[in-house]
Amino acid sequence: MSLLPHQLELLSPARNAEIGIEAVNHGADAVYIGGPGFGARATAGNETRDLERLVQHAHRFGSRIFITLNTILRDDELEGARKMAWDMYHIGADALIIQDMGLLELDLPPIQLHASTQNDIRTPEKAKFLQDAGLSQIVLARELDLKQIKAVHNVLDPHTTIEYFIHGALCVAYSGQCYITHAHTGRSANRGDCNQACRLPYEVMDDKGRIIAHEKHVLSMKDNNQTDNMRALVDAGVRSFKIEGRYKDMGYVKNITAHYRKILDEIIEEREFSDMPLARSSSGTTTFTFTPDPDQNFNREFTDYFVNGRKDDIGAFDTPKTPGRAVGWVTQVGDKWFEFESHDKAAVFNNGDGLCYYDLQKELVGVHINRAESVHAKKGIWRVFPKDPIAGFKDLRKGLEVNRNRDMNWVRMLDKKSSDRRIGLWAEFRETADGFALTLTDEDGWVGQATIAQKHQAATDASKAEATLREQLGRFGASIFAVHDISLSITQPWFVPASALNQLRRDALQALEAARASGLVRLPRAKPVEPPVPFPEDTLSYLANVYNQKAHDFYVKHGVKVIDAAYESKEELGEVSLMITKHCVRYSMSLCPKQAKGVIGVKGTIKAEPLQLINGKEKLTLRFDCKPCEMHVVGKMKPSVLNQHAKEMQEFPMQFYRTRPAPQAKA
Repeated sequence: MSLLPHQLELLSPARNAEIGIEAVNHGADAVYIGGPGFGARATAGNETRDLERLVQHAHRFGSRIFITLNTILRDDELEGARKMAWDMYHIGADALIIQDMGLLELDLPPIQLHASTQNDIRTPEKAKFLQDAGLSQIVLARELDLKQIKAVHNVLDPHTTIEYFIHGALCVAYSGQCYITHAHTGRSANRGDCNQACRLPYEVMDDKGRIIAHEKHVLSMKDNNQTDNMRALVDAGVRSFKIEGRYKDMGYVKNITAHYRKILDEIIEEREFSDMPLARSSSGTTTFTFTPDPDQNFNREFTDYFVNGRKDDIGAFDTPKTPGRAVGWVTQVGDKWFEFESHDKAAVFNNGDGLCYYDLQKELVGVHINRAESVHAKKGIWRVFPKDPIAGFKDLRKGLEVNRNRDMNWVRMLDKKSSDRRIGLWAEFRETADGFALTLTDEDGWVGQATIAQKHQAATDASKAEATLREQLGRFGASIFAVHDISLSITQPWFVPASALNQLRRDALQALEAARASGLVRLPRAKPVEPPVPFPEDTLSYLANVYNQKAHDFYVKHGVKVIDAAYESKEELGEVSLMITKHCVRYSMSLCPKQAKGVIGVKGTIKAEPLQLINGKEKLTLRFDCKPCEMHVVGKMKPSVLNQHAKEMQEFPMQFYRTRPAPQAKA
């Protein structure tokens, strides 16, 4: 069991332990973070001692830590991955997020396993198979709509948690189904080393050689934002709400975690008296010193993607950069400065702010402010001196709209303490035969108690003595607790020295924290169904990402007859689908036959013929599979990648699953 059916989990990312701690402080019920290796973000690993520190902090609130072990693994890496899994178990980590099914054939610790986004879970059949194979939490493909999410929910057991991405960058490909990086560079997105070819500008050419789009980022998606769909996602069966961003900075994690914490708390409060009351999956309440605002962080503008069906505005085709918010328009351009009039006359601009604007080719041009001066406060006119020479700013002119994509006031605010997370408790102070006792009971029912030997001394001022007792006993500011009420079970007001009351409170708090720690139940590992259930298919292509013999053995055990090697095994030498996407360039450019259906004068004239993507010397073919409404980006592996691999194999032999003889390096 992972979450109970009525519990909601806010799952935040962390690049390192410090960011993870702040994610917890800002309301995360769980945090996912890279371990020492084998995570699908190659440069986002963390040392074991730092992860242990994060685990200990999270567990104080009942929040959980999930470790990403979600790359595909070579045979010679399996033992290292197994050892890492045990190390993570020993420091108290709560779950491993995995992609490689070979791990299920190893001697893993009794730690809960979650299915990575890299598992490409789009169907109820695959989700149920992974559940039956022993995975407790299933993250669905970002491309699913509400009806499809509900269909998955309907086939899963109540103890299996559906996880869904609600915010952050979007991979245009189905996760785990992108091989462009490997084909062109030898690096692998499935092994945490994506080169983001989807963010590059391309020329789009039709089958007659006509250019229908020039230098457009046609594979670059806007950023995911499910703010308006959270209630519908809850109703569809989602219980773990995942924020993307293991490469993101502290400010992003603080802000976006706080944003969704407030939304989930609102939903929980709204449904308190419904037929199915909801609860957060960890303890405490969180307050913030700022108003969360997703627009303040880097974003490529927002989309809710396919949750409410196919839309034509999901792409960030003009730029993969962050355009920010429109703040005004240029009024004058000088030799070292330019002036602009702000839409909001009360807005303040700062040294270090970032402005930007679109040039005539619709490319985003960034302006780093070296100095900002208010010229006319009432009119909201500002003069800014950019860090770079004015002459270098293309198409900067009077009347041009400018945006702000970096606000230094906001950045400085989030550099400071910006949240307070507290667990509520009730305190009872009572007298004993030889002194006094304090019992603390928290909102989860855990109890901490302490006693102190102290002579009973009548107070000279009864009302003042009682007020002093409440004041001294209620000082929980340095702890993670907030007192709801203090009851005094005494026969008369006593004078008790402040030092004695402080010691009593500290001892009771220590006992309460110890009780909470000892009572934390580790998430149980789900048992696979026996005998092993059959995989939904009996033939697997390179798209299954089988890169080691143990993964092969796993699928054989589950009834698969033919198993091709992963693309990284270098066996697919001809043209193949290097990326499979729900995004369709034809649809986004109004060239889809379904769009033309029924349109007078257009019907029958548009066909889903292939298109070419061109970036310098790189050429890719777009093929359109209209029945499932999918696009395939087709290409082949570069000879240089194959040659480099053959040389590396001679120098540093590696072991991985293959079905054909290894290629030899060319002389």
